[in-house]
Amino acid sequence: MTDWARVRADGFAVPGDRPLDDLVAELSAMLRSPDPQVRDTQAYSTLATWIGDGQLGRDELRALGDEMVDRLADPEIQARTFAPLILDSIISQGVFEPSWVPPFERWYVAEEDLRGFDAKLGWLHAVAHGSDLLGALARVQAVEPVQMLRLGIGRLLTPTEYVLRDFEDDRLGFALAIALIRQDLSEEDATSWLDPAVRAVATVPTAGIRPEISNTLRTMRVVYLLADHGLHLDDAHPNAQIPHRDQIKTKLLELFRIATPYYF
Repeated sequence: MTDWARVRADGFAVPGDRPLDDLVAELSAMLRSPDPQVRDTQAYSTLATWIGDGQLGRDELRALGDEMVDRLADPEIQARTFAPLILDSIISQGVFEPSWVPPFERWYVAEEDLRGFDAKLGWLHAVAHGSDLLGALARVQAVEPVQMLRLGIGRLLTPTEYVLRDFEDDRLGFALAIALIRQDLSEEDATSWLDPAVRAVATVPTAGIRPEISNTLRTMRVVYLLADHGLHLDDAHPNAQIPHRDQIKTKLLELFRIATPYYF
């Protein structure tokens, strides 16, 4: 077994005493660990660093991506929620397979355990980690941006008892803004994905505001802010602007007026 704490302390240098495939396989297995030190501090940080540094070839990245997609159906919550982070790293390196998208979409909407942080398991963050992958997919030209927008609003409107926290709504709002930046997104598609939210807010029961409605409104406020001011997409695009921002802001204001007419 490799001393992964030592690897981290050494700046994530790849150990030379074992084949890289063996090291990656061990790290992948560690991503299922219920121990956050093993899973997050050692396995995720090491794999993400190696992927970002180009230590893994394209074939290795595809194989690892396939493994992470399968893991979206894992019975353990921590295994499911760390798979999107590795897929995000892989796709950000330019390796993408269309077959990865449908399993991710199914998992993201259907995931019921939305805890951000657990005292024993550490960070789980299904919504936030999934949003990071959603944002990465939104930058892939082979993926329709409206597909990611509909996925994001579908995640938000899925009934839940969990109110988002720990910047989960911010991260999903940022991912949705990335999809809205796409130049091939039509004006109609840039606004119509919000229609389910408008309908949901218009039918809020008098008994109280459901968590998914609160989650949706807070996330949409983030989208409005980014549509208004732009967003730091990356170092090459420090102030990216959303093409249909005026139309999107108008649609969002419609949503907000329905929810809180006394503010306008």
